[in-house]
Amino acid sequence: MSAGIPVTLGPSAARREALVRRIRLLVAATIAYNVVEAIVALTAGTLASSTALIGFGLDSVIEVSSAAAVAWQFSAADHAVREAREKTTLRIIAVSFFALAAYVTVDAIRALAGTGEAGRSVPGIVLAALSLAVMPFLSAAQRKAGRELGSASAVADSKQTLLCTYLSAVLLAGLVLNAALGWSWADPLAALVIAGIAVKEGRDAWQGKGCCAPGPGRTDTGSCCGR
Repeated sequence: MSAGIPVTLGPSAARREALVRRIRLLVAATIAYNVVEAIVALTAGTLASSTALIGFGLDSVIEVSSAAAVAWQFSAADHAVREAREKTTLRIIAVSFFALAAYVTVDAIRALAGTGEAGRSVPGIVLAALSLAVMPFLSAAQRKAGRELGSASAVADSKQTLLCTYLSAVLLAGLVLNAALGWSWADPLAALVIAGIAVKEGRDAWQGKGCCAPGPGRTDTGSCCGR
């Protein structure tokens, strides 16, 4: 090994276990919040015939499955077993994104074609605003822990939580425009934006982008982890 080249060994065993516990807690909190979010969004979306709101609710369902996949990965006590489960977990997250994008795109096109018009939804506006406030904190905390641990799946799941923040902003804009100005087309347009973001994140998860596990001789983990 050449002199002067720094060596990144990654976190110690004790630190790694602390990070695993933190990720488990964050995943549990994400699942709990998204279960409630999904119920409210799907109910309100169905009542208002809102494609964007239903898509948001389905994203919450998918985020629960994504978080559950990460929980399954980190339920293993052995570090080697957790690493072996990484690829499967990333595939589950990616397929979830693609499924969401496909459904929302079809429904948005149907709405834009005039087969349905979204109504106003005050509960949807409140939910979108609340998620816009809550999700960034959950995402940032999990992403930080996942990067330090070197877990691509934890980082990918944190991106799905961050996606919920973007979706909340898009959804809020669409619902407010529809409610305030009667622009019903804003709802399916917001849904298409949601679908586009989902496709990108799904592709990144499938390719394993987001984080690289640190190891002896690695000095590029910062750029690999998107810092």
